[in-house]
Amino acid sequence: MNKSSSINQTGPKEGMRTGYTTGACAAAVARAAVRSLLTGKLIDKISITIPNGSEVVFDIVNCVLEGDVCHCTTIKDGGDDPDCTHGAEIIASVSVNEKQGISISGGIGVATVTKPGLGLEVGTAAINPVPRKNIRQMVLEELEGSRFCGADIAISVPDGEERAKKTINERLGLIGGISILGTTGVVLPYSTSAFIASVRQSIGLAAHCGETTLVFTTGGRSEQAAIKIRDDVGIQGFIQVGDYIGIAMRQAIRNGFRKVHIIAMMGKLSKIADNRMMTHASASIVNMDMLSQLAKNLGASPAIVQEIIEANTARHVLEICDSNDLSGITSAICHTAATACEGFVKGKLYVNVTMISFSGKIIGERSWHHPNPPTKAQIEESIYAT
Repeated sequence: MNKSSSINQTGPKEGMRTGYTTGACAAAVARAAVRSLLTGKLIDKISITIPNGSEVVFDIVNCVLEGDVCHCTTIKDGGDDPDCTHGAEIIASVSVNEKQGISISGGIGVATVTKPGLGLEVGTAAINPVPRKNIRQMVLEELEGSRFCGADIAISVPDGEERAKKTINERLGLIGGISILGTTGVVLPYSTSAFIASVRQSIGLAAHCGETTLVFTTGGRSEQAAIKIRDDVGIQGFIQVGDYIGIAMRQAIRNGFRKVHIIAMMGKLSKIADNRMMTHASASIVNMDMLSQLAKNLGASPAIVQEIIEANTARHVLEICDSNDLSGITSAICHTAATACEGFVKGKLYVNVTMISFSGKIIGERSWHHPNPPTKAQIEESIYAT
């Protein structure tokens, strides 16, 4: 894929490559197939406008004319933060006609929607609204000036069903493959668009299913522990938010939720306690000064405080505190993390926080024992507020 484009690469570290979404790839192969049908020539490159307005050139690695149908393929490049769709073949099989209208469907390896609440009609292909719009616009631009004004487009991903096993699609009711996603057309390093989209869809589905409490975890291990801890919450209420706690909380508010329970380990919660609402290792580090202050509040000696400041990792801090009878550090971090979250969303969410060990055991928590979010005054009264 040719990386020359006018993309404004904001966000990634210098020197890191952006990638392109499955939606942008689908729009590219759809346009290429139409051009090949109209010209009778095989296409090896195509320029399209992706949803953020940038012009991008995609390599077409295969272009086949079969009667009235053209099949075009590109390889999805996830840049320097590739998800499970990195390297996938994205194929458009297209025919044009003189009937007005663009039909977009899913072929092999593109999931079918089987549950409501995802912003997509049940029974249709899991091709999200922005990619659908981008595909339609690119095809209509290509048809302009020809005698054709309509097209039938099928998007497929040959190994999509296998790739989908690495996603939560099945839980969302997206069966048989991957989703065609992307709101900007660009994948930024450490801002994986497909993952963020799945978080948003999961929260929307939980709302549709009538869940009243969301349980945010940062990965598979913490989710397994969370399901045991919160057996009162339906499976749709458990959301793996990864590093995107801030995005997830805002999405929860948009979907009408008032209660969120965050269950995670020492490292992630230490970052959240430091008001880091994006916790990827490259985007935030553990603030040892903050942790040492919490330990000092618990009565740690100057020598222990200094030892914490010089610690290598959050886990190392936990080991120091355990060996010095400062077990209260875990609940102090939970209190501070909850306070940070409530401040981030300006009190619009009621936040519980539980810290678990690597074996899934509860080692610290902070719970508000009332049904509504704490008031600003209550937040400010927290003795652990920083």
